[in-house]
Amino acid sequence: MKKIFISLACAVICCACDARHNNSVSNEQKDIQTEAVSEANNDQEGIAEGQMAPDFTLKDIDGKSLSLSSLRGKYVIIDFWGTWCIWCVRGMPKMKEYYNKYSDKMEILGVDCNDPEKKWKDAVKELDLPWKHVYNPKKSVDILKSYQIQGFPTKVLVDPEGKIAKYVVGEDPNFYIYLDQLLGK
Repeated sequence: MKKIFISLACAVICCACDARHNNSVSNEQKDIQTEAVSEANNDQEGIAEGQMAPDFTLKDIDGKSLSLSSLRGKYVIIDFWGTWCIWCVRGMPKMKEYYNKYSDKMEILGVDCNDPEKKWKDAVKELDLPWKHVYNPKKSVDILKSYQIQGFPTKVLVDPEGKIAKYVVGEDPNFYIYLDQLLGK
């Protein structure tokens, strides 16, 4: 039941984001998004809170390899986003607020999805996003499949041992309440 609700919520979020930015998302980007959602829906294993987060290595904004496992020891928010997604961009001020509030206890790893590399780099600079960023090339769906990304933004909170503590699709104020309860101790 929870998976059906999450899938339905993701569809609503994706449709809203797509409808508002129909002109800024190319057909190629839509095809990649559709392929990723389709493949995630066909994955029988699932991804759940309490499981080990799938490790990955992508290029950071300086072109150096960065793996999720290298960030163990702190909580890590993996933020799957794109410049084309209005809700992703609208959520950045709140992410900045929480990064500044808890940067001693957590790290944010922004994973850009479906943007041209230059547009991604320009957006990180323009939005003044101080956390770590990696680039998921446009035609790569492996990480999207591994994390069953069905909508943007998706935030995955990984605990210091590498287990998924929270999985949230969309901009949800309850995610920040959860962070306060977890990290504000």
